[in-house]
Amino acid sequence: MCSHEALAFVLRTIGHPVFGNMIGIAAFLALPSVILIMLFGQTRIFFVMARDGLLPEKLASIHPKWKTPHIVTAITGVAVSVFAAFLPVGQLADISNSGTLFAFLMVALAVLILRRTDPARHRPFRTPLVWIVAPLAIIGCLGLFYNLPFEAKMVLPIWGGIGLLLYFAYGYRKSHVGRGHVEVHESDVDAPQQPVPPISDQ
Repeated sequence: MCSHEALAFVLRTIGHPVFGNMIGIAAFLALPSVILIMLFGQTRIFFVMARDGLLPEKLASIHPKWKTPHIVTAITGVAVSVFAAFLPVGQLADISNSGTLFAFLMVALAVLILRRTDPARHRPFRTPLVWIVAPLAIIGCLGLFYNLPFEAKMVLPIWGGIGLLLYFAYGYRKSHVGRGHVEVHESDVDAPQQPVPPISDQ
C-alpha cells in the first residue's frame, strides 16, 4: 500500500495514531511556509537578473512603500499558481528537484574552484573540511539526480539548453556586470548598483 504521508502512516499502523496525526498536521502546516520561501527565493533571482539587464529592467522595480520587487513577485506568483493548478504535485516536485540538485552541485563545484583560484577572497563563512564536504555534495547530487524519473531528468538539459541559447542570443550583450558597466561586491549586494568609474588615460 502506498501512502502520501509515509511517516504518519507508519506511526498509525504500529499503534501510535496520535503521533501519526501530529506528524501529518505538522507537515500540512509547514508546507505553505516552504512554498513561500521557495517563491520568495525565485522572485529575488528574477529581480537580480532584471537589475543586471538579463530580464526587462521594469521587473526590478521596487514598491515605494513596501520596498519589495512587487512586479516580479506578482508575475511569479501567478505563474506558480497556474502550474500548481494544472500539473500533478509529484511531477512538479521532480521537476523542481532536478533544477535544485543542479544548483547545489554547481555551488559545491564553485566553492572548490574558488578555493584554488582565489584563496585570498574574503569569506564571512568558510565551509569546514571543504575538500571532503564539497565532493560528497557533488556525488550526492549526482546520485539523487540519477534516481529521478526520466522525464524530470530531461527537463534540466532541455530548459538549460534553451536558457543558454537565450543568453548568448540576448543576455550576454545586455548584462551590465558582464559588460563592465557596474560593479557588484558581496558586501553590498542590496545597495543600488554604481557605475564603474572610467579609467583615466593619464
